[in-house]
Amino acid sequence: MPFQTRITELLGIEHPVIMGGMTGVGTPELAAAVSNAGGLGIMAIHNAGSPEEGREWIRILKHLTTKPFGVNLTILPTMGKPPPYMEYAQVIVEEGVKVVETAGSNPSKFIQFFKDHGIVTIHKCVTIRHALSAERYGVDIISLDGMECAGHPGEDDVGNFVLQAKGQQVLTKPFVCSGGVGTGSQLAAALALGADGVNCGTRFCATKECSWPASFKRSMVDANETDTVLMLRKLKNTSRVFKNQVANEVAKIESSKLQGDFQFSDVAHLVNGKRGRAAERTGDVHGGIWTAGQVIGLIQDIPTCQELMDQLIQEAEETIQGRLTKMMTLTQSRL
Repeated sequence: MPFQTRITELLGIEHPVIMGGMTGVGTPELAAAVSNAGGLGIMAIHNAGSPEEGREWIRILKHLTTKPFGVNLTILPTMGKPPPYMEYAQVIVEEGVKVVETAGSNPSKFIQFFKDHGIVTIHKCVTIRHALSAERYGVDIISLDGMECAGHPGEDDVGNFVLQAKGQQVLTKPFVCSGGVGTGSQLAAALALGADGVNCGTRFCATKECSWPASFKRSMVDANETDTVLMLRKLKNTSRVFKNQVANEVAKIESSKLQGDFQFSDVAHLVNGKRGRAAERTGDVHGGIWTAGQVIGLIQDIPTCQELMDQLIQEAEETIQGRLTKMMTLTQSRL
């Protein structure tokens, strides 16, 4: 029996599962595979390289699926000239995209722009205070990210067991549990905590449709939940990445410096995005930095997106209708 939540109704999707936009792997092909499986696949438009190339990516995605999909616009501070964010936003509107996910810096300007064009907006938040601000901006759905997540978990170190329950207490808009999610029992748990669904990133990277090389995917299957590194903490720009030789070197350099002495330039040559992309192309697991969440400890196979979605939903249903229902039945029988 399909789950019906506020996000399935708002987004018009079959299952309350979102694949958030991801740097590198957030391609039209992976997004389409998730959408075709009944979730909401989201491509990251900045991966395309330019606004016009982003337009082509959106058209490719439309060709690959007739199901609902989204486009991610990540707004981050840069050391040089910033990307043309508003040009990307204009392309999104011109191409008739129905759902946009924003992440990074204050999205208020972009949220208003997208809302003026009737677009459903999702915003990634790593704290409750950010989520409350997003609600004031008019965001339709909050992606509430616990510190288990890949990429940027923020600086407050609040895990999802508390974060989602707090969201249920104080948020009025629908929200999804993001960070560390990779099983159907976790989907059931997220719904029990008050979330309207889940957002999965790393777990969809370990699927057949993901563009990552087989070596990266196999490394995730072989890893455990402790095989990630939190780096750049002393710069208050924390990133969770896969624990490889480069990540360990970054951590070693950072730990050797006193607070205030550590500078980005100390590790720039190691964390450079071009180096990471080159490692992806060659399949060199230790060639550069690549993001991964703690969910890698739960990944045991490399299915298709459809197979993964079927597993998630079946396990969630079995958890609720089987294990939890039996517990209630046993309790009532003793009264």
